Amino acid sequence: MNSEKLSDRLNMVARFVPKAAKLADIGSDHAYLPCFLAKKGLITFAIAGEVVLGPFESARKQVLEEGLLDVIDVRMGDGLDVIVPGEVECITIAGMGGTLIAGILERGKDKLTSVKRLVLQPNISAITIRKWLLDNEWELIEENILEEDGKIYEALVAEKGDSMKPYQEKMESGLLLGPFLLQKKEEAFKKKWNLEMMNWHRVYNQLEKASGTIETAQKKQELLQKINLVKGVLGE
Repeated sequence: MNSEKLSDRLNMVARFVPKAAKLADIGSDHAYLPCFLAKKGLITFAIAGEVVLGPFESARKQVLEEGLLDVIDVRMGDGLDVIVPGEVECITIAGMGGTLIAGILERGKDKLTSVKRLVLQPNISAITIRKWLLDNEWELIEENILEEDGKIYEALVAEKGDSMKPYQEKMESGLLLGPFLLQKKEEAFKKKWNLEMMNWHRVYNQLEKASGTIETAQKKQELLQKINLVKGVLGE
């Protein structure tokens, strides 16, 4: 891959970055996303952050080869440690688990004062990010979902605002499934949650054979609640 053409997953993230923004791409890997946006003239400045030496060096090499050293600053550090308050207006974090993304945001909360938009693409556990946004007064303003190479990816976009607004009366289903994705119910959404239900059924059947502890009973109850919730949504 090169920065001329992004994967569908990264292209989904790129579309939500505001034009002329100062961007921090955390976990930037080869810095494909900031390089693509810079070459298109869509951002004025970017930080490509990497915590691991190999990807950091790959990002630096990519930026150098693209001739973008004046626009993109590649920095090594953990999460939002690579930025100082007031430096960027948009943060992208893509290709990690939702728990890891929420942890990065939580640890770097003091860096978010000037940030106007978060564009987050979790590979799993988007619910963890939605809960973090809800608890920290970030309003989810848009979501997207797509399938690429047999995997399903979600993107969550948030700005400072009324974090309760997207959920209205559908808090439980909204947090799990995504309030905007719930409205659209695209094919990738249906496929994702049908697969999740199959997995929950498999785990439930395994628990049925396990010893009848209180923990097992609680886990079975949680799985049934989720199965019924998703079944109700997909059956509407």
